[in-house]
Amino acid sequence: MVKLGVLLLLGTLSETLTFPEQEKNPNYWRRQAQETLRNALQLQNLNTNIAKNVIMFLGDGMGVSTVTATRILKGQLSGQPGEETELEMDKFPFVALSKTYNTNAQVPDSAGTATAYLCGVKANEGTVGVNAAAVRGQCNTTKGNEVDSILKWAKQAGKSAGVVTTTRINHATPSAAYAHCVNRDWYSDLEMPKEAVDQGCKDIAWQLMHNVPNIEVIMGGGRKYMFPKNTSDVEYPNDDKSSGTRLDGLNLTQIWLDQKPNKKAARYVWNREQLLSVKPEAVDHLLGLFEPVDMPYELERNTTMDPSLPEMVEMAIKILGKNPMGFFLLVEGGRIDHGHHEGKAKQALHEAVQMDVAIGVSGNMTSVEDTLTVVTADHSHVFTFGGYTYRGNSIFGLAPAPSDLDLKPFTSILYGNGPGYKLVNGQRENVSSVDFSQSNYLAQSAVPLRMETHGGEDVAVFAKGPMAHLLHGVHEQNYIPHVMAYASCIGHNQDHCTSSRGNDGARTSLILLSVLLPIFSLQLFY
Repeated sequence: MVKLGVLLLLGTLSETLTFPEQEKNPNYWRRQAQETLRNALQLQNLNTNIAKNVIMFLGDGMGVSTVTATRILKGQLSGQPGEETELEMDKFPFVALSKTYNTNAQVPDSAGTATAYLCGVKANEGTVGVNAAAVRGQCNTTKGNEVDSILKWAKQAGKSAGVVTTTRINHATPSAAYAHCVNRDWYSDLEMPKEAVDQGCKDIAWQLMHNVPNIEVIMGGGRKYMFPKNTSDVEYPNDDKSSGTRLDGLNLTQIWLDQKPNKKAARYVWNREQLLSVKPEAVDHLLGLFEPVDMPYELERNTTMDPSLPEMVEMAIKILGKNPMGFFLLVEGGRIDHGHHEGKAKQALHEAVQMDVAIGVSGNMTSVEDTLTVVTADHSHVFTFGGYTYRGNSIFGLAPAPSDLDLKPFTSILYGNGPGYKLVNGQRENVSSVDFSQSNYLAQSAVPLRMETHGGEDVAVFAKGPMAHLLHGVHEQNYIPHVMAYASCIGHNQDHCTSSRGNDGARTSLILLSVLLPIFSLQLFY
């Protein structure tokens, strides 16, 4: 009870903590609002240029409550109260909401949603790169129901393409960019039922190397799915769980290299040191597989062996940016989702901070004049924070007053369900008896589940650059790639590309090149 009393006293004292002195002056808020108004009026001059480049940042599980909590955390990490902080994505001028449901699910999964925001059609949960006529787990429903992604549309237009993720590279989000699979869990042929293999279906790792030839940049985890079964991992040779999984005996990293006409300009790397030694001016194709499965959380990252998401993004843009036709890049902050599923809010939010840092890196390396950048999420989580906390309260801290029913303190962050549900002597655990500030603390949840679930509400879409104003209001999630394709004059509807949009001479030349380059791509690039 003494410890509880101290904690509650600290909560009361936090009410008296000072906030920035300037905020006491009403003219501060008026000036801020007027500046925001002037900036908004500037947006009346729409950017209708052709997007040479398109960059999509996907925060897996990054619902609106996660965005807000990330904003506060990022500010607090720099010594500020946090609430007034601007994330990089907050600076984007256009914001929309995306309806995330799958064709067969009110609360979606990451596979069906990835098919929507990459391929432009809604799909069933658990399936990637196939339409809703395909049934999860039934191989014989694949053929004829395949749908291509914006990554493939970009490659067909002569652009370069890249996929960067903190999960395994054949996880749900990245796989929809290149694969057509009725089960998101078919990472290698080991995970596939014999019937599916016999019917001719291919695992996702195999499809990565064959479906869309010569994707210029591939970075993430998932190394073990590329090697024959029982092949020792290069980094963890004594860990059987890290060993290769493939039953077909293929070494997909070698196949990747063999496919490259200019092998001197192709690099396979598996650790941070190797990645940072890459000279982008001399490398046209890069395959980076930094872990056997998913990459570690940022708070647990081995900074010698594993690159950060911002480091991967920087290298990707340096390589992709060499193509005069431009590029499409998909970047996934994939472990935001994992942190939430595990009830580890601190892990999830630090992952989101890293993605925002990567968005800043991207912004510094590109221009809004010719680069459309879209930041969104595939779905939300049942993650919340509240409790009438005071300004500047640690985002991982306690609410200022205990429950008026069980008289125990509670953290501001809570989950609707998940592994944080715990009873002690038939009552809710007293959080004053545990270290709720540690990285793997399980935030309390209302319903006990081994894994916390997704949320079903709309998610935000942030956009800047050419045609970003087309992302406004409330949209179906599958609308997003149609906007990105329209802005960059790729995919199905290109009639508008011959009309006047910005610098006529430069635009006309770009359009002509986009038509001619695929025909002469071998000669031009190799």
